[in-house]
Amino acid sequence: MRVVVGEDDVLMREGIVRLLAEAGLEVLAQAGDAEDLLGKVLAYRPDVVIVDVQMPPHRGDDGLVAAMELRRRRPALGVLVLSQFNEESYALDLIGDRPEGVGYLLKERVGDVETFVSAIRRVASGGTALDAAVVRRMLGRDRRDDPLRELTARERAVLAVMAEGKSNAGVAAALAISEAAVEKHVTAIFRKLGIGAESTGHRRVLAVLAYVRSAGPGL
Repeated sequence: MRVVVGEDDVLMREGIVRLLAEAGLEVLAQAGDAEDLLGKVLAYRPDVVIVDVQMPPHRGDDGLVAAMELRRRRPALGVLVLSQFNEESYALDLIGDRPEGVGYLLKERVGDVETFVSAIRRVASGGTALDAAVVRRMLGRDRRDDPLRELTARERAVLAVMAEGKSNAGVAAALAISEAAVEKHVTAIFRKLGIGAESTGHRRVLAVLAYVRSAGPGL
């Protein structure tokens, strides 16, 4: 798997590159600012780009803007954004109306190598990886027009873990329930959200999209 890393902090960037190399991933290029990142990703055509939200030249949300532009220009590219802020609006802006191949993690997760590398692999394969802390904030929102209001508490919990990018087995382990129970809840989630069998290949990401949209307006 080929990766481009965009991170302003040199020590952080070098640490990420070292972790990726140890995990068997190939780092094609590194960038310290958003403009350089755009150029290198378009030139090297990696499978995944890892982007810090805050990058030069303005050190605002330049990295996030670059990530959104790369998703527009290269729809098949996996994009994993790192942030030091638990800010769900960043995740919502990044995802837009297409949750495939996108991830948003807090920077502190980089130290959890298994979680970090797993998220990279998920977005590279077209999956979604949202930080558990951000998902918990989304889950706490309660709006009258929330499309998830029909879900039971357990179904919402299952969907929240699905939004982190976990498989049925991962959901079962996280919630300490059986995989059979997870399958039952997932089926109910699809039915209540109106996600039909004709969308079999994308039903999980459609459910995640419904989830993140429910945290949208009014944040």
